[in-house]
Amino acid sequence: MQSLPLMPAKLAGEGVLPQRSAADGRSLSGDDPAILAVTDFTREAPITVEEERSIDAALEDMIRFGVRALLVVRDRKIAGLITSYDIQGERPLQFLRNSTYEHHSDIRVGHVMTPWAELRAVEWTDLQQARAATLLEALRHEQLTHLLVVEKTADHRFIVRALASRARLERQLAEKAQEAHSAAPRTVKARSAS
Repeated sequence: MQSLPLMPAKLAGEGVLPQRSAADGRSLSGDDPAILAVTDFTREAPITVEEERSIDAALEDMIRFGVRALLVVRDRKIAGLITSYDIQGERPLQFLRNSTYEHHSDIRVGHVMTPWAELRAVEWTDLQQARAATLLEALRHEQLTHLLVVEKTADHRFIVRALASRARLERQLAEKAQEAHSAAPRTVKARSAS
């Protein structure tokens, strides 16, 4: 049996966490598979928040983890989705106007999240056949900042498999376009002597 070489407990240098990045930091072209543009929860754990957490604390979590959306959980089930746009937009003000709450600090995630029943989703099998440009077009057409990717089980439940972010996908596509532009050969016109 081959032994596994272990490192000493007192490691030299610093220990840091890997940087979270879209598709392992890859830029994407519109023709790339759409599955490269999503956060796949089989490879990367989702970041979640409880309904009773304040929206200010939830926004701090988003900033700390470098994300713009959190899955909202209740009893280990997905109750909804909250985005930074939900927190920083009109929803908190609308909630205060229509409730007995008086202070922004009293608003909880559950008050302004998009509930599970109202979320838009695409099935994983359909996403596997799609291209990145098609996914972006769907997000733009439906005016969505985020889109759930689900797998339907035999007992009619939905496993939340991944999350697509329009801002991240736009950034990935823009990076690829910039790379292509930078790599394009440039012709220099010679000046004529006059």
